[in-house]
Amino acid sequence: MSEAQSITGEQSIARELTAFQNNILVILAKEPMYGLAIKRELEDYYGTEVNHGRLYPNLDELVELGLVEKSELDKRTNQYSLTDDGYEAVLDGVRWTLSKVVTDEDRADEIREIVDESY
Repeated sequence: MSEAQSITGEQSIARELTAFQNNILVILAKEPMYGLAIKRELEDYYGTEVNHGRLYPNLDELVELGLVEKSELDKRTNQYSLTDDGYEAVLDGVRWTLSKVVTDEDRADEIREIVDESY
């Protein structure tokens, strides 16, 4: 069975994904990538090897959910990109996180500093 639980509605899709699947979406928010590049990004984040048997079924599920688009770069390499729904799923997660973290103006200022440093 896949890592995601049952999906009960479009708005809740991001909320039903696993952390691993959400991390894939966040990686793809930067730019389209092929599978091994995604794998390297995840390994950098986790600090450990990511098994192909974990990565590709999760990518396939994200494609089935309409959050990621899969296209052929060449005969052996697929490229994955975030769909509009995938981008909205990432934003939903960011909004939810911020709604819990930003509790006063000082915390809001800290988040603004992080955003300013990010680009």
